[in-house]
Amino acid sequence: MDMSMRHTLLGLFLLASLFSGNAQVKYLFETPTAILRPTRYQLPIGGSVTLSCSVEGSGNWTILWYSAASFGSKEEPMTEYEGKKAIIVSQRGLYSCRGRSDSGRHTYNSDKAIIKDTLKLQPVLTVSPSWLSPGASVTLSCEIEYPSEGWSFYWYKAIPDLDIKEEAYKYELLPDGSETAQTLYIITGQTHTAAYVCRAQRGRNYYYTYYSKPKFVWSADLYSAASLTVGPVEQRLSFDFVRLTCKGNSTWWRVRKFPENSVPYCSNVWNLGESVCTLYTKASYSDDGVYWCESMSKQFSNAVNITLQDFYSGPLMVIPDDPVKKGTFVSLSCNLRIKKNFPSVAFYHNNKLIQNDSREELNFLAVSKSDEGSYKCQYSGKESPSRYMSVKSAVGPESSSFPVRMKVMNAVAFILVMMLSMNQ
Repeated sequence: MDMSMRHTLLGLFLLASLFSGNAQVKYLFETPTAILRPTRYQLPIGGSVTLSCSVEGSGNWTILWYSAASFGSKEEPMTEYEGKKAIIVSQRGLYSCRGRSDSGRHTYNSDKAIIKDTLKLQPVLTVSPSWLSPGASVTLSCEIEYPSEGWSFYWYKAIPDLDIKEEAYKYELLPDGSETAQTLYIITGQTHTAAYVCRAQRGRNYYYTYYSKPKFVWSADLYSAASLTVGPVEQRLSFDFVRLTCKGNSTWWRVRKFPENSVPYCSNVWNLGESVCTLYTKASYSDDGVYWCESMSKQFSNAVNITLQDFYSGPLMVIPDDPVKKGTFVSLSCNLRIKKNFPSVAFYHNNKLIQNDSREELNFLAVSKSDEGSYKCQYSGKESPSRYMSVKSAVGPESSSFPVRMKVMNAVAFILVMMLSMNQ
């Protein structure tokens, strides 16, 4: 067999081997690719993920690992993991691998594994009871939106912060409130209004959650060091209002409210001496809630649960002061003097209901004598004082005959003047 024939047979053998999937021959001509799993993963809180790398086919491959902080950043070799087919990572980033043969040949790099952190969580603190009773203990409960295994908890008391516009409170660790395994913390002997927060930590990398939002336990008891008093209702034409006043041993005070939605203006400033907060029945926001006072010297006053409806003295019936003319358009109205929360306003004529819907006006296209009488309106269970509407005739009998008499007298005078001039 000559040399050309041998080369031909060898070529056919190699082609047959390639088509038959013979890996040993295949990798003589092709560069394999490393395979990395998983390619996407979101790290659990304080947890980790196992990445595995393999190379298809036979052969001894030493696995090399690489990492980068983000797309576009430099990829760095992870030399400490060289030769490991699986590694455990607990940091976010981009990871890849490739194989190296004993002869120094390398595979293609694997696809990048994208490892992301779970978003930082905020625990939810609940307080029971929310209103203190004599001798009762207070139970704090801290919950995480994630399986509870491996968490430890921190418990704090919230203290009024001087820079209220930046942060309303700073936090002081409670006694034995560090790294507790229990999700509950019990406080005994609490007699005054107070605020608390919690935080959680998990994992070998000491992942910390955000602080919870402050939760309050309120006391209605007055004491001399700090007190909140509610003044009498004061009435104006368009609204009612009530004043809340803080007093006590401190020099600086502020009024606070829960819930914090649309807090009144006086909750976000410190006031020297007495702090006064005025609540109006007619406002664009809701002032209903629990109110208390806080001082720069870390004192909390008694708390008061306020529903402004309780201070609402009722609507006013608006009627023209002067008598209205018969046959003319007349509009009466009900001045609610409070933010409108209920759909219906009722109007009464001589104590008889004549309109009950969302309108705050009572209109007469052509008022008549029968419309004369006493009117009142009702809103949110409160009635206005009654007011009387008088109706007068548009044109009286005396006034209607006066122009006729004038015309007759003018005509008689004209005739007399003409007769005198003719006789001359």
